[in-house]
Amino acid sequence: MKKVILPLILLFVCQLSVSQNKDAYVIYNAKGKKVSYKKMLKNLKGKEVVLFGESHNNAIAHWLQFEVTSDLLKTNKLILGAEMFEADNQTPLNDYLSGKIDNKGLDTLARLWKNYKTDYAPLVDFAKSNNLNFVATNIPRRYANLVYRKGFKALDTLSALEKELMAPLPMAFDSELPTYKNILKMMGDHGTPELVESQATKDATMAHFIFNNMKPNHTFIHYNGSYHSDHYEGILWYLKRADNTLNYATITTVSQDNIYKLEEEHKGKADFIICVDDNMTNTY
Repeated sequence: MKKVILPLILLFVCQLSVSQNKDAYVIYNAKGKKVSYKKMLKNLKGKEVVLFGESHNNAIAHWLQFEVTSDLLKTNKLILGAEMFEADNQTPLNDYLSGKIDNKGLDTLARLWKNYKTDYAPLVDFAKSNNLNFVATNIPRRYANLVYRKGFKALDTLSALEKELMAPLPMAFDSELPTYKNILKMMGDHGTPELVESQATKDATMAHFIFNNMKPNHTFIHYNGSYHSDHYEGILWYLKRADNTLNYATITTVSQDNIYKLEEEHKGKADFIICVDDNMTNTY
């Protein structure tokens, strides 16, 4: 009887300990095994590219983006880039980083996201303080919207100058990629082939500007919505077309009611999966 009772007591104590920890997040690998922040950081140190997928309003994701970036800078030379800046905003972004304009000027000249001050300004200011390049990687939204309305063919009507703000045409595209097919499934009656093509213009363009701004012996950290790099597709699909020997790592962010066991649907989404408590306060 004692042999039965003792394991039950130990199990109860372990469960009680977990419930009292109140951890905000747990990191998992692709197989759903818990990994430490230290182990994840060690892995990232050897990469040429890190795609850090976020949930745009998740406070933990934004905090960890800053922590990973600042910790990596202790050992690696870094280049930063983000979906949240469109290619035609590179000049005002550079002017801010160099001190030619202030925060107000950047806000006036660039199309900043509504959560810029809380979620992305710390990363941009970190780049400024440490003299790091920060690349505006996304296709200007007016061109993504044009594709959403009329498809890829509409890009052919643009001027040569406008085409410099996106991946070279014609953009490679595989409509059979599971993440693209899933867009149609998620959107139901609102899903169209043009919607998927619009998503692809963003993925292709972000990959294009990441690849073109990489440097030897540097790590390029890119901040993007998780869906743009989940399941090793999206941006990464295009990067691997450019260089299939690329040494990369992907990170994604998910939310669960119970963060101590990764749900099956999240396994395999990325090399590292940040599982955040559902009760975490959002930034907007």
